[in-house]
Amino acid sequence: MSKKQNQQSSSKKGFAPFRWISRAFMGASRQYAEETLQQQEENRINDVEEIVSPGRQLVRNFMERKLAVFALCVVIAMFLFVFIGPLFLTNYSDSYTEVTQKSVPPTMSMMSVPRELRDDIKMIDANGSFTVGLSNAGKVYVWGATQIGTTGVNVANIPDEVKNTKIAMVAAGIDHIVAIGENGKVYAWGNNKLGQYGRTQEMIDNPNIAVMPEEIMVEGGIDVANVKKLTCGYQCSAILMNDGTLYMWGNKLTYANIDKFLDNHGLKDVAFLLNYIVGIKEEGTSVYTGTRGLYGTLRTNVYAQSQKTKDFLDGRTIERIVATSDTLCLELSDGSIALSGDFTSDCVEIPELEEDEHFLIGSISAGTYHYTGITNKGHVYSWGKNHFGQSNAPAKVQGAAQVFTGSFQNYAVDENGKLLGTWGLKGYLFGTDTYGADIFQRICAGGKMTMTIGAVAVIFSTIIGIIIGCLSGYFGGKVDMLMQRFLEVANGIPRLVIVTLLLLVLQPGMITIIFALMLTEWVGMSRIARAEMLKLKDQEFVLASRTLGAGSFFIIFKEVLPNIIGPIITQVMFSIPTAIFTEAFLSFVGLGIPVPQCSLGSLISELYNSFTTHPYQIIPPIVVMSLLMLSFNLLADGLREALDPKMKSM
Repeated sequence: MSKKQNQQSSSKKGFAPFRWISRAFMGASRQYAEETLQQQEENRINDVEEIVSPGRQLVRNFMERKLAVFALCVVIAMFLFVFIGPLFLTNYSDSYTEVTQKSVPPTMSMMSVPRELRDDIKMIDANGSFTVGLSNAGKVYVWGATQIGTTGVNVANIPDEVKNTKIAMVAAGIDHIVAIGENGKVYAWGNNKLGQYGRTQEMIDNPNIAVMPEEIMVEGGIDVANVKKLTCGYQCSAILMNDGTLYMWGNKLTYANIDKFLDNHGLKDVAFLLNYIVGIKEEGTSVYTGTRGLYGTLRTNVYAQSQKTKDFLDGRTIERIVATSDTLCLELSDGSIALSGDFTSDCVEIPELEEDEHFLIGSISAGTYHYTGITNKGHVYSWGKNHFGQSNAPAKVQGAAQVFTGSFQNYAVDENGKLLGTWGLKGYLFGTDTYGADIFQRICAGGKMTMTIGAVAVIFSTIIGIIIGCLSGYFGGKVDMLMQRFLEVANGIPRLVIVTLLLLVLQPGMITIIFALMLTEWVGMSRIARAEMLKLKDQEFVLASRTLGAGSFFIIFKEVLPNIIGPIITQVMFSIPTAIFTEAFLSFVGLGIPVPQCSLGSLISELYNSFTTHPYQIIPPIVVMSLLMLSFNLLADGLREALDPKMKSM
């Protein structure tokens, strides 16, 4: 009876002392006796133990252990992370490298245009991990991963001289920024250890540096109204004037043909690739590189048939050139475009244009591996590589007046300079490694490899251990003695020695590691299976099966094995983190997964080399691996306590 019902019943009977006096002289009433019997019956029913199935009881026991439940959730999350996650990383490759994205710290701000700039954009440019923007008011903004490697330089620290000057145009290199002020002076900041900007005697004496021209470093040194193009490449910069005069400076070692462009006048346009500089002469009949045959063929689309430049142009001229790291896009005099260079098989092609539709002259811009342009009908198209979605122009940017392209980003603005939309790379959750690969994606791939090796190796070793342990415990005698002596010999040799020798003899790889772990991890399971078999083989249900004529193997695997599954499951859970750690250790010392394949161990080993300079790189894989091992151990503890009722009171 509930507390509320007791209170209601007491209130109906009156004040308690009066009831006690009445019972003392007249005895208890019939109603009281019936209520007492009813209460006793309810207590008896409540005292009956609930009958539940063993499976439900196991679940209840397990759910009482909060740490084990938490560990199970972590294991499930890790499983989804490393096995389901890669299904959405369709562009991942173990051998992916990107020189412009090396050692980028964790950030998701690569497309975060400053609020003040969003409604007043004049121009945007990028060439690496950061982006520079300019407002119509002449103010400079920088965003993204602005720290330049280990140089200690942060390009977000705009010089006061630049802040106090109205800037006419800006451009971003891989590690520096160049700006031209309305006063005719060229400003620059960032890394200048290799002649990216500035003029010192040390730079002048260095034959590998083309020094910044002295005349453009003072006010009035350059006619801003006649500047046709300001562009930056990998540690090099260039200013092209309307009369064809070219100012170029920077690290000569970054471009094989830079000497062909120094003091070269009469160019219509110029652009930087990753390793070469390209230009267009005034006649506009070919791509100038200073090397015969380089970029000497053109095509209409990414995978179209190439033709020699003269045959392709057929009387047309090249008016403008833009370049990615390894390809070119040429704007021709009739409004059509031409492509040159080697496009990989994973590129997005130029969409088929409508009738009388063509790209506007000057509308096409280039990123590291993609292009974006606007047609005369206001359509915005992107093509080229699409590793970060940079070639997926959204519908909301259609009708844009201008598009600015960064390394892997795009910014569409209207005729008033208002930002309409962005698409492409937002950043890296865990940063990038020394090859420019996304650490988050590499952890997904490495975790999948590590968990696969650990799980498969434990499954096979469990099967071997169960078979040997059950046979040894059931048959006993000489069989048991021989098997136990063999087990002692196997257990006497250090596991790492066996695994290392196998990996040295066999070709390193996932199959080899699984085979090596399988041959060493079965010993513990065999001992548990034998001990449980010795306890159960003389039980009544085994004797009954034997009496009914059941064979030995039927008794072992049909009668006894299901009754020892609890300890086996617990041992499996304890064995998985051991296998994971062994694989990680082998990969860390260089005996595990070969490059470029990735596991958590090989990833930690690789990132360990840059720990002193980029400590943020190694932390995520270590945390993931630690969580994985800790969770499996906590899960195993919870299962052991849930399966063994005796553990509950300990």
